[in-house]
Amino acid sequence: MIPAEVPNLVDGEERPAAGGRWLDKTRPEDGAPLCRVARSDADDAAAAVAAARSAQEEWAERTAVERGDIVRAIAELLRKRREEASALVAAETGKPLEVARGETDAAVEMGFFVAGEGRRSYGRTTTASMPHRTVLTLRRPAGVAALLISFNTPLPNVAWKAFPAIFCGNGSVLKPSEHAPLSAWWLGRLCLEAGLPPGVLNVLQGFGPEAAMPLVDDPHVDLVSFTGSAATGRLVAEAAGRRLAKTVMELGGKNALVVCDDADLGRAVEWTLASAFSNAGQRCAAASRIVVFDAVYREFRERLLAALERLDGIGPVISERSMERILGAVEAARAGGATVIAGGTRVGDRGWHVAPTLVEGVAPNAALSCEELFGPVAALYRVSGLDAAVALVDDSPYGLTAAIHTASIHRAMRFAERVAAGVVVVNAGTHGSEPHMGFGGVKQSGTGWKEAGVEALDVYSETRYVNLVVDPALA
Repeated sequence: MIPAEVPNLVDGEERPAAGGRWLDKTRPEDGAPLCRVARSDADDAAAAVAAARSAQEEWAERTAVERGDIVRAIAELLRKRREEASALVAAETGKPLEVARGETDAAVEMGFFVAGEGRRSYGRTTTASMPHRTVLTLRRPAGVAALLISFNTPLPNVAWKAFPAIFCGNGSVLKPSEHAPLSAWWLGRLCLEAGLPPGVLNVLQGFGPEAAMPLVDDPHVDLVSFTGSAATGRLVAEAAGRRLAKTVMELGGKNALVVCDDADLGRAVEWTLASAFSNAGQRCAAASRIVVFDAVYREFRERLLAALERLDGIGPVISERSMERILGAVEAARAGGATVIAGGTRVGDRGWHVAPTLVEGVAPNAALSCEELFGPVAALYRVSGLDAAVALVDDSPYGLTAAIHTASIHRAMRFAERVAAGVVVVNAGTHGSEPHMGFGGVKQSGTGWKEAGVEALDVYSETRYVNLVVDPALA
């Protein structure tokens, strides 16, 4: 089922990298070899862009309804092949199969939501200041889109970008992370099987500097959509900005979960574990800062540590390098005066497993408080009340998501009004977006655009204003 080699998919054809090079992909679960992956370069990127550009014009001529029908067919086929897709995700990421199934289902739901937009590709009609003139809008494709995604939830990451890009009439080049090549390659083949014309969606494998940056630099790429770290996002934005390309970014987070003195502590503990440690903490929306009111700090801490001892099956982080970086950051925090009260170690000697880790006594301006780790590490902070909590939450370069646990609707809404975050959750976790919800952050968590929801139409299309002037004499 898992191929020995994962090639590129360009213009409907599987191709090795033009330079004949490959990179090795290992299993995060045990460190064993999984497959070889095409190690693409600028020549491969240029070929993929050319294929997308060639296919895009004819694809854009189809109606939004027709394009929506194709997206629906892809989603239906993905649902039918759920087990096959989920097995690939589990193999390349190391996450439990049941979790991979849930992510496959999320990708299916995104497809169904986007397909429905084919019946209502939103525009508007309005009047004008001069007589006999009406102004209306048309949506036109952005053109050729480079879709650069992260490894953490491979199929939903593809779905969030590829489905709206396809629906809006673009030609696209999808560049998955080198850590998650299988699901992107497989979904590209599935799209062809479902009736998507060759070249509309191309899949380019390889390392970011060698394969993705040539896409960013290519003058024939009209839109760059990137999900990943803020550090890489800056490089992408700088390169795309030199040619003034439309750039959409969903970047990192240092998300906070606030526990108030009137919170249901049992639920707060459950959501803290889910937000901080599910998917091995590899979520842009993971809760890595747990902010607790003084009045309940001791009880919450005890409950959280007890629940952490029972926690099982968070899965490995994606690579050995990632594991070493995470453990190094924890040791640096310890050397800086913080106390590791749980975890902080590697688990076993096979694969890249990090124990769920809680750290106490970290200064708000310390590296562990400010830098995204993308691993199963959370820090505990204690505050006097709501004002102090909001101040601590906002004392961050990021602003993606935030959660508050409280019995007071007044306190919850005041938090939502004041906190600098793109998404606020009351009495649940910091993660868990849905297809109909726009998702994105402020500050270094994004560039203002939202993914998913009807907002995705604004990302992958351009609005054209048409002035229609009528001559009554000719009526």
